[in-house]
Amino acid sequence: MARRHLLLLLPLLALAFSVAVAAAEGQGDSAAFIDGASRRYLRDQQGGQATSMSLDEVSAAVSVLLGFAPPAMLPSQSSAKLNKVLLPNPFDRPRAVFLMQIDESHASVDSFISEAGSVFKTKIEGAENAATGLTDKDELIVIRSDESLDVQSGSDSLDNELTDLAIWLEGSYQKTDGKLNIRLESGNSLTLLVSKNADLEFASSLISLLKTIKRGIQVHEDFSGGIVSPAELIVCHFTGIKALEGEYGSAEIVKQGAEVVRTALTKAFDLLQAAYNGKIVGLVISTNEASTSLASIIDAPSSLHISRRLAEASMTNATASASIAAIILVRLSLAWTTGIILLISTLIGICLLMNMPLTRDTLLYSNVKLD
Repeated sequence: MARRHLLLLLPLLALAFSVAVAAAEGQGDSAAFIDGASRRYLRDQQGGQATSMSLDEVSAAVSVLLGFAPPAMLPSQSSAKLNKVLLPNPFDRPRAVFLMQIDESHASVDSFISEAGSVFKTKIEGAENAATGLTDKDELIVIRSDESLDVQSGSDSLDNELTDLAIWLEGSYQKTDGKLNIRLESGNSLTLLVSKNADLEFASSLISLLKTIKRGIQVHEDFSGGIVSPAELIVCHFTGIKALEGEYGSAEIVKQGAEVVRTALTKAFDLLQAAYNGKIVGLVISTNEASTSLASIIDAPSSLHISRRLAEASMTNATASASIAAIILVRLSLAWTTGIILLISTLIGICLLMNMPLTRDTLLYSNVKLD
């Protein structure tokens, strides 16, 4: 009898095991490369199904998009995968990548990206550290997440940041009630209470995204047209969805939060596309659990800083700009001083002419015989 029950349980156990394996496979890290409409750097994905790439291959793709060579030790099989993702023209690379990791989310990357542009989806296999192949000679500048936020509820700085965020997302912020309302594409609205830690962290992540994008655009404008034109990597680490899932589980507010993130990502990428004239590619990574995907791609020793040559060029440009500004200031001061002196002299001369006596002056008429 016991043996019969055991035989009945074996198929059920096998079925449960297969479901668990499938679930585990579906919860791995996923990524999506995003291309603009004006300039294309990615191939069209065949069949509409997500491919699989290792972390090394994703990192190599980022290096190539930045205009650098992939790691020399990259296997030929991995190089073939890169050819399936990237267009083959080596002389036309964007040299700018917007990289965003959505931390510890149970939703796939599909929930956070819009299908309006060209998207190449992939699953990330393995969690080993990735080698970017970058060296100290590579001219690369990394713009990281701006997390210098005053997250104390009720502070004027936070209120101003939330107001700017509400305007950007076409929502509203009620300072008195501490409510942030964001309209959704579905017609509903997401209401966040700043007094709740999870809601505040989600809003802070959105603020950080907006500030990082603005800072990246400013850096790009500072270097555009200069002597040195470095590659640019904009990095944003988004933890807001993780906070909502930890507080509300799988409630409707988490789905609404994912929709807000999708809207914010679309707006952010549109801003970058306009500022970079289409020469930028986005990469969104969604991780299900604590992962080093983002750190493995960007935290190589060579990519933590601007290269020495770029730093020296930046210092030279800054010194030259300061010298030019000083010269302009001196010239303007001289011009204003001379102008004021001439104006005063002219006024004094006019006053003296208007008040001259009517009698003949002996000095003016020294050669004339006076009566």
